[in-house]
Amino acid sequence: MPSPVSLDSLITDFIDREHPAQIAFLQELVRVPSDNPDGDCAPHAARAEALLKELGLPVDAYPVPQELVQQHGMRSATNLIVRHQFGEGGPVIALNAHGDVVPPGRGWTFDPYGGEVVNDPQHGPTMYGRGVAVSKSDFATYTWALRALQNAADQGLALNGTIELHLTYDEETGGEIGPKWLLDEGLSNPDYAISAGFSYGITVAHNGCLHAEVTVHGKQAHAAMPHTGVDALEAATHILRALYDYRGELAQRKSAVTGIDCPGLNVGLINGGINTNVVPDQVSFRVDRRMIPEEMGSDAEGDLRRVIEAAAATRPGITVDVRRIMQAEPLVELPGAHRLIEPLRKRASSVFATDIAAHGVPLYTDARHYTARGIPTVLYGAGPRTLIEARGHNSDENLRLEDLRKATHVVALTLADLLVAKPAAQV
Repeated sequence: MPSPVSLDSLITDFIDREHPAQIAFLQELVRVPSDNPDGDCAPHAARAEALLKELGLPVDAYPVPQELVQQHGMRSATNLIVRHQFGEGGPVIALNAHGDVVPPGRGWTFDPYGGEVVNDPQHGPTMYGRGVAVSKSDFATYTWALRALQNAADQGLALNGTIELHLTYDEETGGEIGPKWLLDEGLSNPDYAISAGFSYGITVAHNGCLHAEVTVHGKQAHAAMPHTGVDALEAATHILRALYDYRGELAQRKSAVTGIDCPGLNVGLINGGINTNVVPDQVSFRVDRRMIPEEMGSDAEGDLRRVIEAAAATRPGITVDVRRIMQAEPLVELPGAHRLIEPLRKRASSVFATDIAAHGVPLYTDARHYTARGIPTVLYGAGPRTLIEARGHNSDENLRLEDLRKATHVVALTLADLLVAKPAAQV
């Protein structure tokens, strides 16, 4: 049996030896487009499945029914589960990363589908490409963490438990046909979950989000006789003023979670009008309302509707419709999550030689689908200190490959802590 001192090196030495292969694996994933929209992601899943099988891992592929895919604005999606049981009993731990990515957009100085590696003078080898940090990187992190445990078990490390890789394809549209679908279909029922994240913090909470479309109806008329119509644009500007005032109210509600400030509201898309010389009869706009963890279960949509309807009521002849597009509840720390947080914090702080703290983030992820089922969940994976640093959802998205190597150490060592059959001192 390995001694306590050699347990760590047994795992980390394997990851270090395999790091070039891990980099090549990630490059292959970056080179297959999986933009969402338009969400034609099954080809990427097929390539990931083939790469995983080449590594000797068992893969179950679950195509999402086409009607359901289309309902969520996508063209194709296949979710993958890799499942490996060690010993008998023990916890089932899911590692979830998503392979769908936002489209590249403009401004790139590298091929967004190239996976090019450049030796940065300050940060060392760095890979560029869409999804390399969010979150195709954690396909590689979690795969090599599992492989390191398999190798350690082959060398005599006694482990009890099951590791599942949940590789899904709709995080950019909400996760409804990714993690949620896997859980709803009974394809997995883990005890804990770790979802894609970054290396320098353990995310234990995040904001929720409501997307709503507001349509303001008026009556068209010739611009020479505007009094014969009802101006939907004028009414929309009045409603928007009310919403921006409401945003000021939201700013006064402060979250107690480190890393999260206050609820937010943004109007990101506006459409309407017929022609320059016509009083607009209809204007629509879309609202993004961010909910802090303390608003879990609150009626954010009801509050939003009341603000909009009260403003519209002051404009004669105007009617307004509010349609929910998407609602994602906040992620909150569940009882039992400390069993993930503490070993992750200890291992990450040691590997990165700096304090790694638990915190919240203002964005939202599909990790919330696990907590909605009562599964303690945190976010941790390969990446820099901030999304801005990685240029996630931006041009020249990048990943420092040393962060990938070290994050894989952290995840693999944490899983070993959770699955080891005996306390380390007795092994």
